[in-house]
Amino acid sequence: MERTSRAWPRFVAPAALAVVLLTVWELAVRSGVISEEFLPTPSALAVRFFTEIVDGPLLQYTGVTLVEALLGTLIAVLVAVPLGYLIARVVWVDLALTPYVTASQAIPAVAVAPLLALWIGYGLTPIAMLCAVVAFFPMLVTTILGVRALPSDVIEAARLDGANWWQTLLWVEAPLAMPSVLAGLRAGTALSITGAVVGEFTMGGRGLGMLLTLFRDANDTEGLFATLIMLVILAVGLFTILRVLDAVLTARSCARSADTLNSLDSLDTDEIHLVPPAEPSPKGSAHV
Repeated sequence: MERTSRAWPRFVAPAALAVVLLTVWELAVRSGVISEEFLPTPSALAVRFFTEIVDGPLLQYTGVTLVEALLGTLIAVLVAVPLGYLIARVVWVDLALTPYVTASQAIPAVAVAPLLALWIGYGLTPIAMLCAVVAFFPMLVTTILGVRALPSDVIEAARLDGANWWQTLLWVEAPLAMPSVLAGLRAGTALSITGAVVGEFTMGGRGLGMLLTLFRDANDTEGLFATLIMLVILAVGLFTILRVLDAVLTARSCARSADTLNSLDSLDTDEIHLVPPAEPSPKGSAHV
């Protein structure tokens, strides 16, 4: 009950703020303070968004952007997580690569897109690569921080118990660093949506970036806002799914740790009774 009373303000406060902002927005447009040509009312946007989903191509374009973003995120994970582990664990890799990785963040994604189109061509592959470039850095940084923050005494204890490098990585380092890796994955996934839109702006495609271009050329403000709303829903949805996954994995890790401690406690208790008490010799037995 106490936990519920603490949690409800987290939902009520943003919902109340949203209601206030939407009401002010609706009244400002309807009263003529803001022209509806530049900023449609929330009610008009809700109707247009529903129409684009039911009768328009919004869902089809959303599916294309989602595939591009997820593929780019997968590429970024496969590169950033192992590289982040190496940078955190191997000193010469850290000294050699960190300056170049940091300098690469000075290059905007818009400047990388024409190079990818020149090297790879057009279509799904270069856009997915651009998403990977955008999502790479936060995943790399959180992986490095997560690995470097691992408690050394736990790792040393695992090695003293006979665990080799692979067992230590799989059963000790990976579970402990998982929250940091998932935090970078959440940030990278949200950024990959932006990368997909930028890629479609510069390299074409059949996603939401192309739909934004079509609505912009047609001066369709409502269509632009409907597409932006879908982008927000897409990014927030992916972020929320990963947040739930993080909570589930954290709960399982805590439960596994508790089971391990309980088993160790019971083992220690049983060890006390391993040696049976000495029985007294029977009466009348012969003594040597």
